[in-house]
Amino acid sequence: MEKDPEIIYSPFCTTYERDNRTVQVTIFRMESETTWHLEVVNEMNTSTVWEDPFEPDADAFAEFMATVEEEGMGAFEDIPRIVH
Repeated sequence: MEKDPEIIYSPFCTTYERDNRTVQVTIFRMESETTWHLEVVNEMNTSTVWEDPFEPDADAFAEFMATVEEEGMGAFEDIPRIVH
């Protein structure tokens, strides 16, 4: 039986609060990968996932911050979405 790959979490993972809203920012990769994935989960457990991976992990966090600056925390409403 093949073991599942280990998930590596970036040190950029954080709980982010702004405008009385809180989201969980998760940046991760599989141990066999070199690129990072970005997921943001809001208070209602609704997930926003970026479809394209990032390299390095700092770019994923920068994309999250750019989204907050451009769209505000409303970008992470209770509608699940995939960002291209």
